[in-house]
Amino acid sequence: MNARRTSLREEQKKQTRARLVEAARQLFAEQGYGAVRIDDIAAVVGCSRATFYLYFNGKVDVLREIGAEATSMGVARSFENLEHALRTDSRTEFVAWVRQSIAWFEENKDLLPAWDEAAVLEPEFRAVAREGIAAMATGMTGYLSRWPADRREEAALRVELLVAQLERFFTRWALHGTIDVSAERAAEVLADIWFPALRIPGTEPG
Repeated sequence: MNARRTSLREEQKKQTRARLVEAARQLFAEQGYGAVRIDDIAAVVGCSRATFYLYFNGKVDVLREIGAEATSMGVARSFENLEHALRTDSRTEFVAWVRQSIAWFEENKDLLPAWDEAAVLEPEFRAVAREGIAAMATGMTGYLSRWPADRREEAALRVELLVAQLERFFTRWALHGTIDVSAERAAEVLADIWFPALRIPGTEPG
């Protein structure tokens, strides 16, 4: 009986945590990061501020978990696909990867403003975002290993700059509406810019 009660209590804790994460996700998407208070998140769930703090240290903590959920599988798969495109040395494969990346941003666009705002307001979140981008590049071990040893840091930087440009393009294109182009055309032009820049030195165009 005690084991059953413990199991039920743990399940209730998991559900409360999940509800807090979902409430925060909705509020951040609707209002941005700065305008949302911890009391607002707790009110959506119907719990107290004290209950929130049983699960999270603050807003940045819950936003970090939201980001991890949104990016963990998608980002890992995306960079596996990027490694594949670069390994095959195929511009067609690279264009397909850019299209997939734009689609990922489309799926997560409601939260992008909150992430940007938090990166400005919260040094802790800014550090997490910086580490995340760096990990994307350094995680592409197969790609980096094919670069000359003395240029691997540069190769990782190129990947980071690609990610940054994709993010800024999407923000201006889909969120601000200041770039008027189709997703297909954008993918082609971005590939023209980045495929040559990411190719392994000394290889011929594919």
